[in-house]
Amino acid sequence: MSKVTKAKSTSKTALKGISDIRRFFYKNEVPLYFISATNFNLLGADEWIKGFKFICNIECFDGLHPNVFAPKEEMPHDDFESIEDINNYLLQHPEVKAFIHSRKKKGKAGKAMFLMFDEKTEKLAKKLGLEVIFPSAKMRNDMDNKVNTNRIAERAGVPCVPYVLSKVKNYQHLQEVSKKELGTDLVIQTPFGDSGHTTFFISNEKEYLKYAPEIEQEGEVKIMKRINCRGSAIEACVTKNGTIVAPLMTELVGFKELTPYKGGWCGNEIYPDAFTPSIRQKARKYTQLFGDQLRKDGYKGYFELDFLIDQDNGAIYLGELNPRVTGASSITNHAVFALADAPLYLFHILEWMDLDYDFSVKALNERWGKQENIDDWSQMVVKHTEDTVEYIHSAPNSGIWRMFDNGHIQFDRMDTHRRAVESEQEAFFLRISKKGDYLYEGADMGILVSRGRMMTNDFKLTARAKSWIKAIKGQYHSEMVEDKRNNLTLIGSLTK
Repeated sequence: MSKVTKAKSTSKTALKGISDIRRFFYKNEVPLYFISATNFNLLGADEWIKGFKFICNIECFDGLHPNVFAPKEEMPHDDFESIEDINNYLLQHPEVKAFIHSRKKKGKAGKAMFLMFDEKTEKLAKKLGLEVIFPSAKMRNDMDNKVNTNRIAERAGVPCVPYVLSKVKNYQHLQEVSKKELGTDLVIQTPFGDSGHTTFFISNEKEYLKYAPEIEQEGEVKIMKRINCRGSAIEACVTKNGTIVAPLMTELVGFKELTPYKGGWCGNEIYPDAFTPSIRQKARKYTQLFGDQLRKDGYKGYFELDFLIDQDNGAIYLGELNPRVTGASSITNHAVFALADAPLYLFHILEWMDLDYDFSVKALNERWGKQENIDDWSQMVVKHTEDTVEYIHSAPNSGIWRMFDNGHIQFDRMDTHRRAVESEQEAFFLRISKKGDYLYEGADMGILVSRGRMMTNDFKLTARAKSWIKAIKGQYHSEMVEDKRNNLTLIGSLTK
């Protein structure tokens, strides 16, 4: 991997301090885009950046969001098998190309961010004159590999759950390579996969055989000791001034009401006393070390780390790396700590704005590390959890919903921002699956965001969380159809 190219220095710093950076983006003249299936991951970015637009394939707001552009006519295309396929489709769509062309400034198309992209995306963006403001797809792919993540962590001095990296030929071979160091209660991860699709919990041969084809086809997998852990997430940004670290968040994982996947991510919480001071300090230190190592390896910009906290001994271990914005970005960037200074993605974009700037990363990290600068928010990603295929006849609107004492909910008002939620009796809902779509096992229905907590102290869903899940699912009216799995391409999560 190549080393980071240092920004050209000038005799005078163009931007000095957070206030200058905020003012710069309020006056921005460069067309900026987030291109993805939905605008979930960077909700609210258009309020901070003049000229920021979302280009989406799924119209979550029925045309009412002022800065979301979605093509009206569907163009013939192959079945989507990934978010990358969706983005490549959008970049080739005549309506999208015309929209980007109409917004050129001084002959330049502008810059684009993606949740996911590949080398084809890079070529299509370049053809349109767009600069992709992330490290290359090849670099991201190498770092996104869960096996390589552990190697980066080793170089950075960040501890991982006890593990071995190896090809697995069969169950007997698995025992040979792991039993001495890790025991027999194991977690296996293949190099790529999201939201629990490729994380396998194995303690005997019967469990292994359920996943043997997926495991044995890989040249190398990560085999970890299974620990009694609590999931957490933290986002950060590698800048030329250092690594900016946001507060640590809890993760909702594997709740059967939300996801069919045992190890599947299904939401986050952020609140002041979520972790002990010691855990917070270690997580921030490890994230800084990891970010500094990423910079040495040539990476810059936004990334997220999952940490696993051992409930038996309090140790904290690196889980995985996401070298991009993620599903957790929605919570990170609208919590009060970010609004008091600037959202984390603003510093990411700043790295690609071709100007000099200077601010104290140390001072920013110290502010963001204070508990009084954190407010309480939760988000839940609601998936269809049944092993059925259903046609949607009607679906709830995106916006603010209100819950009554009897558990009934009612659409209260249209809004595009989660901070419009005033109390724990309200929630912001971002609809993903709409009328005319099919629900299938693992399909994203939508995202619920509310103030307050959705988990108890012993990491179970609260009664309020269960009420919201039941109520929002009840707003979907669908009917079972003849099994169409052979005709449906299931691409998994559109949000993570």
